[in-house]
Amino acid sequence: MGGNGSSTAVTRNTLRQQIADALRDEVLAGRLQPGQEFTVKQIAEQYGVSATPVREALVDLSAQGLLDSNQHRGFKVHEFSLDDYRCMVEARSLVVDGILRHLTRRGDARIQGQALVSVRRRAEEAARAARGGDLDILIGYDLRFWRELGLIVANRYISDFLHRLRVQTWVFAVPYLRGDADLRDWLWSGHEDLVDAVTKGDAEAVRAVIDAYNDHSLAWADRLER
Repeated sequence: MGGNGSSTAVTRNTLRQQIADALRDEVLAGRLQPGQEFTVKQIAEQYGVSATPVREALVDLSAQGLLDSNQHRGFKVHEFSLDDYRCMVEARSLVVDGILRHLTRRGDARIQGQALVSVRRRAEEAARAARGGDLDILIGYDLRFWRELGLIVANRYISDFLHRLRVQTWVFAVPYLRGDADLRDWLWSGHEDLVDAVTKGDAEAVRAVIDAYNDHSLAWADRLER
C-alpha cells in the first residue's frame, strides 16, 4: 500500500510541475495576457486533468509572482509595472554580478570543462535567435543559458532566484516586444561575449558586458515610458 501511495504522489507532483511549466510557457508566449483571469476548473478542463494538481500548480506560480490569486474569482496573470521591471533589472544585475565575480575570482579551473561547453552552446543559440528576431526561441535559450551559467557556481539557490527574476522580466517584456516593429534592435544578443569573458577569467570584460546589458535593458524601459 505504501508503494502505491508513493507512486501516486510522484505522479501527481510530476503532473503539477508539467502544468506549472505549461502555464508559464503560455504566459511567456503571450497566450495568457497580463490581467487575464481563469479558474482551476477551466485549466483542469483545458488539460483534461483533475483539479488537485492544477490548483497546486497555480499556487506554485503565484508563489513565483507570476499569478495573483483571489479566493472568490480564481487566478489572474500578474501585471508587472514599468517600475517593477526597472527593479527587476537592478536585482538581476546584483545577482549576476555576484555570480560572475565568484567565477572569475576562482580562476580557470572553475570555469572550464563540459559545463561551460553547454553554456556556450546555449549562448550561441540565444544570440542567433536575438539577431534573427525570433522571440520564442530566444526566451527558451536565454532562460537555459542563465540557469546553467548560475549553476556553475554550484549553488542552486542563487541559480533558482536568478531564474525567477529572468522569467518575471520576460513576462513583463513579452507583450510589448511582440508588437514592436523594431524588435531586433531591442533583443540583447551579447551571450557569446559574456561566455568569452568568463572563459578567460577577465573580470573587467565581464563587467563591461553586463554593464552594456543593463544599459540596454534600461534604455528599452525609457523608450517604453516615452
